[in-house]
Amino acid sequence: MSDSAEAVSQRNADVVRRYLRVFETKEVAEFEELVTEDVLVHGAGIHGQGRHFPEGSVLTPGLSNCRVQVDDLFSTGDRVTVAFTLTYTHDRSGRDLTMTGVKSYRLREGRIVEFWGETDLYGLLRQAGLVPEQIPPF
Repeated sequence: MSDSAEAVSQRNADVVRRYLRVFETKEVAEFEELVTEDVLVHGAGIHGQGRHFPEGSVLTPGLSNCRVQVDDLFSTGDRVTVAFTLTYTHDRSGRDLTMTGVKSYRLREGRIVEFWGETDLYGLLRQAGLVPEQIPPF
C-alpha cells in the first residue's frame, strides 16, 4: 500500500528541513541521504548538475555560524517551496549578515533531485561592505 499524498508531502517537507539544517551543522555528508548525486540546480545564473553545488554553498569561505529561519514552507506531492532567512557571522568583521531566499525543490523517493531558487546575494554583499549601497545605473 502506498503512502497517502499527505504523508508524502510531510516526508518531503521534513527532507527539505533536514537539508536546510545542514547549513547550520556543515555536515555535508548528510547530503548523501538527502540529495541525489546528479541533482539539477537552477538559479543565481547557474544551471548545473551535481551535489557539489549545494555542498559548496554550505562551505562558503568567510561566513560561519549559519542560522536558518524557515519563514514559509509549502509542500504538496513531490514539490516543496520554502522562503527562508540565513543569518551568518561575517568572519572578517564579526558582524551578523542576513540573506533571504526562496527555493522550490522536487523530490523523488525521499531525496532532492532538482531545485530552483534565488537568494539575495546582493543584499548580503552590501551588508559586508563589498558592493555599493545603491545599485549603480546600467
